[in-house]
Amino acid sequence: MDNNKKTEAKTSGSSSVKTLERRSKNEKNIDLSNSRYYYNRELSWILFDERVLDEARDKTNPLMERLKFLSITASNLDEFFMIRVASLRDMVNAGYNKPDIAGMTPVKQLELLNEATHRLVDRQYSTLTRSLMPLMEQEGIHLILKHEDLNDEQKKYVDDYFMKNVYPVLTPMAVDSSRPFPLIRNKSLNIGALVSKKDKGTKKAKRNSVDGEKEFATVQVPSGLPRIIKLPGKGGDTVILLEEIIERNMEKLFANYDVICAYPFRIMRNADLTIEEDEAADLLKEIERQLKKRQWGEVIRLEVADDIDKKLMKVLLKELNCREEAVYKIQGPLDLTFLMKLCSLEGYEELRDKEFEPQQIEELSAGKNIFEAIRKKDILLHHPYETFQPIVDFIRQAAKDPEVLAIKQTLYRVSGHSPIIAALAQAAENGKQVTVLVELKARFDEENNIIWARMLEKAGCHVIYGLVGLKTHSKITLVVRREDEGIRRYVHLGTGNYNDSTAKLYTDIGLLTCSEPIGEDATAVFNMLSGYSEPLNWNRLSVAPLWLKDKFLKLIKREMNNAKMGKSSRIIAKVNSLCDKDIIMALYEASMAGVRIDLIIRGICCLRTGIEGISDNITVRSVVGRFLEHSRIFYFENAGNHELYCGSADWMPRNLERRVEILFPIEEEDLKKRVYHILDVMLRDTLKARIMDENGEYLRIDKRGKDLLSCQAEFCEEAIRKNDDNNKAVKGIVNKRVFIPETQID
Repeated sequence: MDNNKKTEAKTSGSSSVKTLERRSKNEKNIDLSNSRYYYNRELSWILFDERVLDEARDKTNPLMERLKFLSITASNLDEFFMIRVASLRDMVNAGYNKPDIAGMTPVKQLELLNEATHRLVDRQYSTLTRSLMPLMEQEGIHLILKHEDLNDEQKKYVDDYFMKNVYPVLTPMAVDSSRPFPLIRNKSLNIGALVSKKDKGTKKAKRNSVDGEKEFATVQVPSGLPRIIKLPGKGGDTVILLEEIIERNMEKLFANYDVICAYPFRIMRNADLTIEEDEAADLLKEIERQLKKRQWGEVIRLEVADDIDKKLMKVLLKELNCREEAVYKIQGPLDLTFLMKLCSLEGYEELRDKEFEPQQIEELSAGKNIFEAIRKKDILLHHPYETFQPIVDFIRQAAKDPEVLAIKQTLYRVSGHSPIIAALAQAAENGKQVTVLVELKARFDEENNIIWARMLEKAGCHVIYGLVGLKTHSKITLVVRREDEGIRRYVHLGTGNYNDSTAKLYTDIGLLTCSEPIGEDATAVFNMLSGYSEPLNWNRLSVAPLWLKDKFLKLIKREMNNAKMGKSSRIIAKVNSLCDKDIIMALYEASMAGVRIDLIIRGICCLRTGIEGISDNITVRSVVGRFLEHSRIFYFENAGNHELYCGSADWMPRNLERRVEILFPIEEEDLKKRVYHILDVMLRDTLKARIMDENGEYLRIDKRGKDLLSCQAEFCEEAIRKNDDNNKAVKGIVNKRVFIPETQID
């Protein structure tokens, strides 16, 4: 840290004494466990999705990027319903009434969430129809929302398309005494209809108004076909959605019926798995069994067209056993995730952000021996600004190197065609001892991970599924290599998954080291995961669920004590979520002692800022940008002997108490400066950061008199400059505009 930073820290430390004196009289009367000092977790998440939606409404972003942001808000909300809302519904059904950290019962949370999510959905569709679609029209992109609006040429085209490409795939389902109401699959798009039998003699429909004459029928819009259909024509692109083509041709599916009405509908089901690991004889088979149950989970949300026929609505509510408050009447196309595909239309490059290519770092440029490079010094990687390829090469070289004896790795989420999986399989075939922990309980990746686990076992890898009752969320690789000096251990530690696809979209930190103390700790981690051994102590790593939370609390308390003694103190923490009550209380206590605390939190934050006498010294900001902020970084001033850590854990009870997580130190001084620089630049962001106010709202920064800075654009430009001075010729490739990728609630 430079001298100015040290002076600032000392000033902060001395002023904390006066702060302490001013508050000492009142501290005894403050109950930091009081629910009024906390925000509700679920409502805080809604605010995060609102921030993503704000990017879709931001006129400074290119049109295609705005469409992407809107698509992401929809996919985020889907997962929120399937897991978080579903979990609250389970609590209510079980009669669970214990208040949360903010003093809200599950019933109260559902009530407030129902209001908040309806408002969010209204804003989503207002953004699409009032803002984005008019802009699309101006740019020559015509989205036809109703098949009635097709011209004669287009009608002929879609009818031919239906018969050739769609009709053979569809399975119309009628409902009567011999054909029960069909299974409506989770997240599937369907068209529900009321039909009436035709008179056999005249072939004319019985169009009387007797309800008994009308029967329910439905057809699922096939997910295997493109949802966006491009229509012929000149000048721009005209597209229509697949469900509109099917709706137009519904009578061809029910030849003996007259279609009275037809409307699209879509459901969300409870997708949270309940796995009794202690009783499961085979965890892999038990998870496979539970995955099948997802399609039968309770209906948590029902989306329908806003003008849906009342009788058809009544049938859906009854047969799906759906509550009225779970119905979302939509003024526009259902399931806005299709907008991500719409953004893939060829051309329109001027409506997109310029692509950024992750940069190669000098220490690990192509052709270099990775093990030799790591022996020289620890290597830090900042993704996606620096390429993830060295991590793939690290595994590949280890798989081929005759001196490598063993490879051990944890896998939480990997890509569909993972080169790391292929390298691990090759290593086993080459006679290496390969141990892989595949986390089968990684939400929505369970099926994918089961496939990888079986493939690795077939290749000869020793595959384990972790500790009973815990998810293994840590990101660690250990390579054991025989060298002239003896056995040496090479370790990779990261804040993100071993996923080469998301590594281009998520911001993460990775460390490659052959530090002997860390190598010993890495061995202890894998021995703990594969057997029953529990180390008596750790050299450098801190591991959840037994040790990590205490480590954080001690580090926070140390800053508090330093502030009380007039020493320099400061905390900077970058996490995805903060909702652990013990951590929040410790931060409040540190703030009350005068510690300056800056929190960079992408999503959920249950801590309240601006509480007089409690959180005056705490700031919370969220950065929503081109890349998904995923790295976890922790800075502690420590009276001038600053410490920096990175890890896989957020400050959430599940991460600190119910998962295997790893916190690792950044020890080399030059790497410390790099990591501190990352935090410093993020704290100076004026374009994509929002600051939480005392009411819990996230406000954009007033730019007057400030430098205009997007931290993510700055990191892109720094990576290019660092890689090669010749890249100055393409300086304009990076702009300040942003894009956040489709995410899961991790």
